Amino acid sequence: VIAEVSKEALLKRHSQGWLEEYTDSLPELLRRIKHHRDKKSATSIGYLGNVVDVWEYLVQDYNKTGTLLVDLASDQTSCHNPFNGGYYPVQLSVEEADKVMADDPPAFKKLVQESLRRQVAAINTLAQAGMYFWDYGNAFLLEAGRAGAAVYQPQADPTAHDAPFRYPSYVQDIMGDIFSLGFGPFRWVCCSGTDEDLKQTDQIALSVIRDIAASELPEVVAQQYRDNERWLSEAGEHRLSVGSAARILYADQRGRAAIAVAFNRAVQSGQLKAPVVISRDHHDVSGTDSPFRETANITDGSAFTADMAVQTALGNACRGATWVSLHNGGGVGWGEVMNGGFGLVLDGSEAAKQRAQLMLGWDVANGVARRCWSGNSNAYSTIKRSMEDHPLLRVTLPHAADDAVIQA
Repeated sequence: VIAEVSKEALLKRHSQGWLEEYTDSLPELLRRIKHHRDKKSATSIGYLGNVVDVWEYLVQDYNKTGTLLVDLASDQTSCHNPFNGGYYPVQLSVEEADKVMADDPPAFKKLVQESLRRQVAAINTLAQAGMYFWDYGNAFLLEAGRAGAAVYQPQADPTAHDAPFRYPSYVQDIMGDIFSLGFGPFRWVCCSGTDEDLKQTDQIALSVIRDIAASELPEVVAQQYRDNERWLSEAGEHRLSVGSAARILYADQRGRAAIAVAFNRAVQSGQLKAPVVISRDHHDVSGTDSPFRETANITDGSAFTADMAVQTALGNACRGATWVSLHNGGGVGWGEVMNGGFGLVLDGSEAAKQRAQLMLGWDVANGVARRCWSGNSNAYSTIKRSMEDHPLLRVTLPHAADDAVIQA
């Protein structure tokens, strides 16, 4: 179930298949939720309206019936920019909110923060009843805390920059361990712009993934490859590519380098009609310093430093990236995050192959090493395997000490 204030956006997602059904009635929304829960049927329901209304209506239903309808929950409002259209306060219609936003920004900010407090109050009620809530990495807890909402742990000092939240971020909960395995969003764009080249790259990447998955891997790594195999096998059928002929999957250092080399070979042979550009999201292993998102699970005290993204970008440039970028604000807002990105053109040359192998190794291993030093066991195992696979890679491994020894 997801709420959307824009009718145009909701209908677009429905036409694209992201939403199977929608309604603008809260009673009807609850009827549909209860119907699918009883039938144990999977669906996606869009509600045309404000998400705070949904939260408060769910609380009303729980207080009345004692039945908790939500098991898992998060928030996807654009709280990295809450006062300029990223968050629409529940007290106003979309049209009213647009007018107040333009005419009276201080009043709009006050309404947004009041709405955030109401939203958190409803979330806390359902969480106390057993719902599991996590932060989506969109600065929701950060902005709700600044608004005075009850999002911090009971003994925390809300004025401290590192005050712990009562709910985990999804990086602390799930993604951090996946990043520590070296897996993150690896992208490519077919410069021909053709569906045929995109289809060919899907098959090339799928072949590489299957070969790696058939090798001897730790189960936690093999699972990631199996998931990618299924994704690539089905991605073309869903026709998700909009604009450029592009694809994304989650791959580690070994997978990214092997796929890049295979793409380069296909460009050289003429199997692909034009070069391929490889890249990644800033939401990745090494590309971002973001204490409220990508580096939220780095617990050695360095989460609030911003050097890894810069080091990674500079290292990528030295190793042959076609371009690199440094930018700020991705996901959680200006001043809260440093991002670094790259693009590398695979033109079929031997030089492009060498650049891809060198650069992708650094782009992934740099972040895995940092996560290893912060005490993540997945990262420790991953960087050890990387050094075994690449004898020229030398990373100083941490020596873990028992907490009791340190405290003594």
